[in-house]
This record gives sequence, C-alpha cells and structure tokens, in this order.
Amino acid sequence: MKIIASNIFKGDKIVWAMIFILSFISLLAVYSSTGTLAFKYQEGNMFYYLLRHGGLLFFGFVLILLFQNIPVSFYNKYSIVLIFITIPLLFFTLFKGTNLNEASRWITLPGTGISFQSSDFAKFSLVVFIAHFLAKHQNVDEQVFKRDYTYLMFIILVICALILPANFSTAALLFIISIIILFMGRVKIKYILKLIGLGSGLAVLFISVALLFFPDKGRVATWKNRVETYFSGKEADDDANFQVEQAKIAIASGGFFGKGPGNSTQRNFLPHPYSDFIFAIIIEEYGFIGAFFVVFIYLVLFYRAGIIVRKSKTAFPAFLAVGLLLSLVMQAMINMGVATNVFPVTGQTLPLVSMGGTSIIFTSLSLGIILNISVLNNKESEKETVVDVKKEAEENQIKSDNEIINEDNKNIDTIKTE
Repeated sequence: MKIIASNIFKGDKIVWAMIFILSFISLLAVYSSTGTLAFKYQEGNMFYYLLRHGGLLFFGFVLILLFQNIPVSFYNKYSIVLIFITIPLLFFTLFKGTNLNEASRWITLPGTGISFQSSDFAKFSLVVFIAHFLAKHQNVDEQVFKRDYTYLMFIILVICALILPANFSTAALLFIISIIILFMGRVKIKYILKLIGLGSGLAVLFISVALLFFPDKGRVATWKNRVETYFSGKEADDDANFQVEQAKIAIASGGFFGKGPGNSTQRNFLPHPYSDFIFAIIIEEYGFIGAFFVVFIYLVLFYRAGIIVRKSKTAFPAFLAVGLLLSLVMQAMINMGVATNVFPVTGQTLPLVSMGGTSIIFTSLSLGIILNISVLNNKESEKETVVDVKKEAEENQIKSDNEIINEDNKNIDTIKTE
C-alpha cells in the first residue's frame, strides 16, 4: 500500500499534504459561502455548488498527477509555442471575449458553455518562456544577451498590455513576477531597470489617456472608484466597492475564534463570498486562528518550493519553479490582502480555495510541475549517491589492492633476507 501511494504521490510529500489541506478548507468554505447562491439559482439545493466544486478539485487533482509525470524539458522545448498561442488568444479575448462585470476577460468555447480566463494561460506561458530565456542565456556574450533581451522585453510588455485593459491587477502582478524572476536569474540591474522604466511609462500613459478621455467608462470607472475608496478611507457608496465594507464587517465579527463553520452572516451580503472574498468568510467563521492557519499553509508551500528550487541542478527547472511559486503565493497574499483591506480590490482568487474552474486548473497545473521538479531533483540526488558509492567502493578496492601488494612486497623482502 505504501509503495502504491509513493508511486502515485510523487515528489515532495509536504507539498502534497498542503494541497490536500487547502482542498479540504476549500470545500468547507465554498459550501458555507454558496448558500445564498443556491437559494437564488438552484432552488435551495445546497449541495449543487459543493458537488460542482468538488468535481473541479478532483479534476485539478488528476491534472497534478498528470503534470507531475511530464518531463520538465517538454516545457523548455515548446515555450515559444506557448507564446505564439498566448498573444493571439489575448487579442481575441480583448476584442471578442465574453464580458463579465464590464470586463472582457473570458473566452467561451463554442457549443459547450465552458469559459476560461485567457490571462491565467498567459501568466503560465510567460513564466515558462522567461525561465527558458534565462536558462538559455546564463553564459552567453553580453552583446547576444542584449540583443535577445530586447525581444524578451517586447514579449513581456505586449502580454501585459493586452491583459491590462480588462484586468489591471493581473497585468501588474504578472509584470512584477517577471521582474523578480529576472532579478533571481542574475540579470544585470541596468537591464531590469530598463524594463521597469518602459513598463511603468506605458502603464502611466495608458492610465492617463483612459482617465482623460474615458473617466466614467467600464473598467476605468471601476479602477478609479476602487483606488479612491481605498485611499480616502470613506465608506463605499456604490456596488463596485460595497463588497469592501461587507468584508470588513465579516472580519470584525469573526473575532479570535470565529462564529463556527456554516455560521457566516456576511455571505448573504458579499457579492462574491465564494471567490474574491472567500478569505473574509474564512475569518468570519474560523476567526484569527483560521486566518493564521491558511496563511501558514501558503508559507509552508513557499518554504518547500524554495527547497525544491535550491536542490535543482539545472537552470530551467529552478527558474520555472521560482516563477510558478511566485505566481501562486503572491496571488494568495494579494487576495488575502484585499479581503483584509490591505490592498484595493483586485479580483484575484485564492489559489486552490476559491470557487472557479480556471483558477483551479492553472493552480493544479503549476503544482504538478513543481512536484515534477521535486521528482527530478530526487532522481538526480539518487544518481549522485550511486556515483559517490561506486567511487568510494573503487577507492576502497584500490586501497585494499595496494595494501595487499605492500604486504606481498614485505613478505618477499623477508624471504630474501632469510
């Protein structure tokens, strides 16, 4: 039984444990937070959303098992293909995507009714490509690096620019993650500052034009209201920021120990208690202790993934793990920061906890790859151990042979003397 389990759950066992704990927390939180949704759309069937979410988590589990068995070299080889798919996909989403909350973020597959966020795919693709670029350019001439870095900057800026109009927070998060990966990849500061300058300049230009010519249109009005409400500290007076005040009430009423599972009242008032603000519901029902536990789980994931990165023997797996790790943990911290009013409202979900198919799929995909890198590290360590054992055995054999030869020489000398 133990052997079967070890063959299925490959890689870092603590990472696996954290995945199961987060999934369990997710089931409890989603079941509790979808009560109003069930009465509104499913005639009071409380199990509808729980079963649907459980099915998505199971599918995510299958994806983890699948991607932990795909060689990391596969992503390295086809990283540029991912970029060629991503950019047209983002163009299509921006101009022909499905609108939700005045934002064109979704693509609906014809005839299926299934929708997904192309920005999540873009996030994954860009992280893979940056890891590929850094691994390829670790020991190249600076002129070659400078030339190729221009193409990399262009790709980063284009992808972030295509995401920005409909999803400012994801574009900003992806840009920051790109900068951190480049820094950890030992790219010279002057090149990183160049990218920061260009990215910041384009963002300021876009925001200025949007505020000047379209101050009350769609997402521009939403950004403006969210930022103004956050910095002014005034109570929300419109639907866009109503959720912030309700989240504050949920957190304040939770106290240290919380109200207990299923006893949330703010789930009836928060517009998205099962996704963007699920952390507020967790605090209301489980209190500060529950909130600390969830934060602790993500910090353990961060720590274990850091160990996986440190053990990597080659550049690409290390950079890929760093990028995927940053994407997950930073998204989690931003979601929790929004729920506790540390950051303005962003729309980022809580990885592996919030209800939502796209988020679960790409979180599972990322965790599967991180676990695959862990498996690769273990195999390389085993090879090194075998080599060391063989080398030690050979050295001991040589030493033993030399001792025998020396002993024979002594015996010969003794016989000659006699």
